[in-house]
Amino acid sequence: MKNLFILIFLVPILTVAQDDLLNEIDTEDTNNDYATAAFKGLKVVNFESTKLVAKQEFTLIVSHRFGSIENGFDSFFGLDDAVTRLNFVYGISDGFNVGVSRSSFQKIYQASVKYRLLRQQENGCPFTIVGFNAVLINTALEKDNLPKLEFIDRLGYTTQLIISRKVNTNFSVELAPTFFHDNYVQQNNQDNSQFALGLGTRYKLSKRWSINADYGWHLNRADNSPFKNPLSIGFDLETGGHVFQMHFSNAQAMNANGFLGQATGDWTDGNIYFGFNLSRIF
Repeated sequence: MKNLFILIFLVPILTVAQDDLLNEIDTEDTNNDYATAAFKGLKVVNFESTKLVAKQEFTLIVSHRFGSIENGFDSFFGLDDAVTRLNFVYGISDGFNVGVSRSSFQKIYQASVKYRLLRQQENGCPFTIVGFNAVLINTALEKDNLPKLEFIDRLGYTTQLIISRKVNTNFSVELAPTFFHDNYVQQNNQDNSQFALGLGTRYKLSKRWSINADYGWHLNRADNSPFKNPLSIGFDLETGGHVFQMHFSNAQAMNANGFLGQATGDWTDGNIYFGFNLSRIF
């Protein structure tokens, strides 16, 4: 299984919609019969989608993931324990994006690239295939607690191959084989190199609304690990210039290494996190 994945390595805030972005999101591009708008946002919920930022466009994604709602009014249903992520993405070309982000979860800085390999096309390729690579720095690790800590121990890496298909006008699915590596892991018997398979789906409810879900199946988690596979469900709203995503997840982290390797919530006991992503194109 490892060898296989090593091979794969290579709510709303506005109520008036602007037609330009809605048309880009919700219609098909007839040029070359390429399928478009499999997903509204750059992410399904936690996992990257196959959508990219257009050439010379700059997108800011502001993400909040609040604390667990199970604590009720004690933490105002998690609002007292929010995690924030700012992600800046720029389109070098229509098929190649670069991004930088900072998350308050473990004070993580991340740099990433996202690039299209193939596009779904009528009478052509049946899938859109996108690659995603990232490197992160965990600046929350403290040398007082880890005397032998070196800079290299703060680093982590992510590689995903994202394969999506727009089945019809309303329904899209994706698979995301993922390799991620942390130079420092909390569990003594957890491999630094870890493997997961992401599953995502989107169903369009109307021109503006869709329901999204994704799940990460961790393939080599340590037997005694306290962490869970991430399951997330949410809604996307297109409001013209903005994509607003509201969701619930059992993972508070928003970087791939975090939500795949360190999800602590449990849907069965209400230990889940509410959050949202707001995207703005400049």
